[in-house]
Amino acid sequence: MSILINKDTKLIVQGITGRDGSFHASKMKEYGTNVVGGTSPGKAGQEVCGIPVFNTVKDAVAATGANTSIIFVPAPFAKDAMLEAIDGGIKLVICITEGVPTLDAVLAQRYAKIKGVQVIGPNCPGLISPEESMAGIMPTNIFKKGQTGVISRSGTLTYEVVYNLTQAGLGQSTAVGVGGDFEDLLRMFQDDPETDSIALIGEIGGDAEERAAQFIKKNITKPVAVFISGQQAPQGKQMGHAGAIISSGSGSASEKIAAFEAVGVPVAKETSEIPELLKRQLKK
Repeated sequence: MSILINKDTKLIVQGITGRDGSFHASKMKEYGTNVVGGTSPGKAGQEVCGIPVFNTVKDAVAATGANTSIIFVPAPFAKDAMLEAIDGGIKLVICITEGVPTLDAVLAQRYAKIKGVQVIGPNCPGLISPEESMAGIMPTNIFKKGQTGVISRSGTLTYEVVYNLTQAGLGQSTAVGVGGDFEDLLRMFQDDPETDSIALIGEIGGDAEERAAQFIKKNITKPVAVFISGQQAPQGKQMGHAGAIISSGSGSASEKIAAFEAVGVPVAKETSEIPELLKRQLKK
């Protein structure tokens, strides 16, 4: 089983006529994802890799019954794209775009919660349910269908952890690259009868991991293993993006590691240790 996406997911690609949108639309379609349409204002009636193009999300939803959208538009337009998807009848919005202004992302996330829409991202690699559906920019060859749920704040570390899991014989139910919080996804994996364990990859900056640790203590009964990146990052230095800044007194790797260890969740020193940490717990 999977969470969020599966073979029945109907996906549209916002920005499908752009370089990134068209490239990844074709890759998702090749994987078997049900890509039913795309949007690009003023280009309705065209096709990209056999996928019909519509002017608006609302038009695409009306014509195709789409329930999920993935966004490949430049950062200045990402907020409007997310809001359009939310208002257009989409229930799951995945924003791949990097460099979205913080307040734009906050506004879109808040509006999505009001409307009951799930938003993944921005600045994320998307998600995949192996052998069912992929909505993102994932290297599909490393994924294997299985029972470990993966949640990650780091795109490239998602791939590294998944590769190690697959090599160790632990397939994945769904792997999700998040832009921020973990709680909703942890709850979904806890409720998924075919997910038996969870790998969580965090990084420095913010307090999402500390909050996740407390959520796991109160709500998660399945085995969890964690890796925190940025352990050598100096305080006050931006590392990669705005979310990975250590503020004075909070957001450091050591504080995040301590938060998980305090609630009994094992933390890997290297990503390669995650499969063994999960296997030990699964044997109990």
